[in-house]
Amino acid sequence: MGRYVRFLFTAVYFVFLFTSTAQNIDDNEQSVLKEFEDTDLPSARFEVFFNSLDRYNVNSAYDWLDTIKIYMANAEKTSDSTAVQLYKVMQAQIYNDLGEYDKSTALAKELYDIKGSLDPESQKIVLEVLDDNYANLQLFDKQIEIRKQKRELGITNNVSFYDIYSNLGLYRKARNQYIMEVKPTIADNESFKLAQYHSKVGNYLRLDDSAPTALSELKKANSYLGVYMNDISTHKSESDIFESELLKAEIEGNIAKCHVMLGEYEEAIPLLETSIETLKKSPNNNDQSEVVENTMYLAEANLQLERFTEAKKHLDTEFDNITVLQIIKKNSLLAAFYDKVENYKNASIYYKRNERIKDSLAKKQSALIKQQLVTIVANEDLENSQRLIDEQKRINELARSEMKAKDERINLVFISLIFTLLGFAGLVYAYLKSIKNQRLIAEQKHIIENSLVEKDSLLKEIHHRVKNNLQMVSSLLSLQTKNTRSKAAIVALEEGKSRVKAMALIHQKLYQNDDLSVIEMQGYIESLINSVQSVYKKGGHNISITIDAEGTELDIDRAIPFGLILNELVSNSFKYAFPENDENGKIYIHLRKNGDQGYFEYTDNGVGLPDDTDERSNSSMGIRLINRLVNQLQSKLNVDRQVEGVRFWFNFS
Repeated sequence: MGRYVRFLFTAVYFVFLFTSTAQNIDDNEQSVLKEFEDTDLPSARFEVFFNSLDRYNVNSAYDWLDTIKIYMANAEKTSDSTAVQLYKVMQAQIYNDLGEYDKSTALAKELYDIKGSLDPESQKIVLEVLDDNYANLQLFDKQIEIRKQKRELGITNNVSFYDIYSNLGLYRKARNQYIMEVKPTIADNESFKLAQYHSKVGNYLRLDDSAPTALSELKKANSYLGVYMNDISTHKSESDIFESELLKAEIEGNIAKCHVMLGEYEEAIPLLETSIETLKKSPNNNDQSEVVENTMYLAEANLQLERFTEAKKHLDTEFDNITVLQIIKKNSLLAAFYDKVENYKNASIYYKRNERIKDSLAKKQSALIKQQLVTIVANEDLENSQRLIDEQKRINELARSEMKAKDERINLVFISLIFTLLGFAGLVYAYLKSIKNQRLIAEQKHIIENSLVEKDSLLKEIHHRVKNNLQMVSSLLSLQTKNTRSKAAIVALEEGKSRVKAMALIHQKLYQNDDLSVIEMQGYIESLINSVQSVYKKGGHNISITIDAEGTELDIDRAIPFGLILNELVSNSFKYAFPENDENGKIYIHLRKNGDQGYFEYTDNGVGLPDDTDERSNSSMGIRLINRLVNQLQSKLNVDRQVEGVRFWFNFS
């Protein structure tokens, strides 16, 4: 009677579960759980579960847990041990997807202890789950043991450490080891793998605070992925297309983060939004962590643009799984939000929460991380030593085989083919020498290319930091202006600030260019005039300015003097050339290069120069500065007083 009641209860539960699930299914979207329930055999259900692109498309992970528990209970009643094992593998994966790593680890370890009775696919899944669980639990020594087991079973070729170094915050070491291990294994025509490779390298650079260099790598990854996705000659399954979309979302999300780090918030927002929408579809834990990370950056970008409603909406988003570091960032952003809306009480609450979390984190993790590092380094040294021993054994075996074959050939044809062998030996020697030379050339070329890329990245980084330092000087001058009452001092500080901005623009244009040796002057002059207009807020906005410098490029030694000369001339026009009305004001700027010679001309139609200009030139800071800068260009400044306005011009080498 009791068994009948339990059976009836189970049947009613199935009907209820099926009905409630069916009610929630969108008419245009097939529930994977429904397909799972309609399948008869446990092995077939196993295939449905792990082969679905998005098993949580309609039903949550908790719906899956409830269903699998019922199937497992029935399997236990019928003593179907194989089915029980399959359902436990699925349970371990679901707990991992939910972020309940302790429960997932307990189940996976239970299965790992009896791995001999599991089929190869189940063994692989259990080891992958344990690998991910130990990474999230920061038990890196156990993670290494699991990876060794994966290598013994043929799931992976070697034991990698770069992702573990990344989890410990050692991004540069992670990047170097990743490049060393992965780059040689990728062929030039493997576009998808190249996209993955450059995406990973770019992300390590971003995490190491090298945003400009990271952007270059990430854009390269996007280009390779575009080649792969547009290649119609290669057949792509539904799973391949889904994986490509996830990789694109990951790359675009990291590009957007670089834009946020560089203060380019408008460029970042649309990329972050599309990345989040795509990554939400993935059941992968790492992708869901990226959703959290991208949402934080999206909130930060809106906050910096003072779109407070949007920023608060993203900060109020609830996530199932969020790391301690992400909680710290969220608290920091909430504190910044309340600071900006002048709710200092709430801001103080979030600042204090972060302090408590950081103190607790520092105490708990310091000793653990040191211990994990010792274990990892020891294992890495052991791995490297084993690789060297295996390589040496292979070389010795190869040498012995070659010597044996050579002896046999000499014994067989010692007299009759002596000259032929000598000639052949000469050809072989020449061929081997040629191959060796080609390898040496290829290695040198690779080293030189890497060196050039590294130098290019370093130069961009240097120009970026110089620009930041000059902006800091400009900000300090602005602060000094606010604390100064003397009008003459304020004017002098504003002029100094304008000159500093002119130099900062040079370095900004340099690190934004692909070619670090020259600056395109048309765009630079336009940016410089906008900068000068921002200083002289009451003048210069109605003046018609014509710039004729298209296609002209100068190196930094000439561009900086030109920038300062132009800064002085435009500032003087804004201040003095149009004292009554600047509506009909015109400024003409002409810059050309012809071979090794160049020509510069500046004209305005203002009131012109005063009669005592020559006498005042010795006391005028601006005129003296212009003359010295022109002398620095090995030229002489010419001034023509016209009926309306003034004309400055000079030739230069």
